[in-house]
Amino acid sequence: TGAAGRELNRRFGRTADTRAVTPFRTANYNAFQAHAERRFANGFQFTAAYTFSKAIAYNDNSDAALDFNWPGAFDRNRALTGYDRPHNFQTSAIVELPFGKNRKLAHDGWKARILGGWQLNAIFSSYSGTPFSVTSSNASLNAPGNNQTADQVLQEVRILGGVGRGSSYFDPNAFVPVTAVRYGNTGRNILRGPGLVNLDAGLFRTFSLTERVKLQFRAEAFNFTNTPHFNNPGASVSGATRNPDGSIRSLGGFSEITSALADERQFRLSMRVTF
Repeated sequence: TGAAGRELNRRFGRTADTRAVTPFRTANYNAFQAHAERRFANGFQFTAAYTFSKAIAYNDNSDAALDFNWPGAFDRNRALTGYDRPHNFQTSAIVELPFGKNRKLAHDGWKARILGGWQLNAIFSSYSGTPFSVTSSNASLNAPGNNQTADQVLQEVRILGGVGRGSSYFDPNAFVPVTAVRYGNTGRNILRGPGLVNLDAGLFRTFSLTERVKLQFRAEAFNFTNTPHFNNPGASVSGATRNPDGSIRSLGGFSEITSALADERQFRLSMRVTF
């Protein structure tokens, strides 16, 4: 019933927004965590970590309010958090090449001067994407301070994996807008966006200026492979244009991935003096 149906309006005639809940009720995080490490020895160090986890709450830390902000629907807010990533694998390595003084190979002469002092570094990351909700216009809901979710009309939502305009990441025909005075039949964060794979790499060389003073040249590349890391797709079913029979004529951003993280490949050159 719009603003007239707000609880404090009915009781006291208050029309301004009064309730902003963060956090709300309980939150749960459970995880299996594994870590392996080879400490630096003989010019080599390696670490690897893997986490399999699940995070559930009634709203995310960044939310100013609940999605279903009505006492009769509070329980519907309990769902995966927007920052939930079930799989998170990270590994890193440092390798000093076996050339130069006090090394196994080319440890003296011109070979040592050319080949000695090199070091390779790398950090590899691979983790799941984040969940998102499929939304609908809340005009028919007529409930200020609430978000509206779409109706799911297919039993299974196929993940198509498309990227770009005119290409769907998930099946857009699985959802329809809600035009009645009710919530949609879907909950929060029911689908998950694309994951991320990234490699950062570095190449260092150390020069001995004196017995105590050393100069290190460092070349580093972030997102070494220049792999695009895509954002979640557009998820408002009301953005799609439909034919009279209900079929989709134009996606209008719905189910389309049209942006990526601003983490294109970057190079950094630097020098370091130790003494």
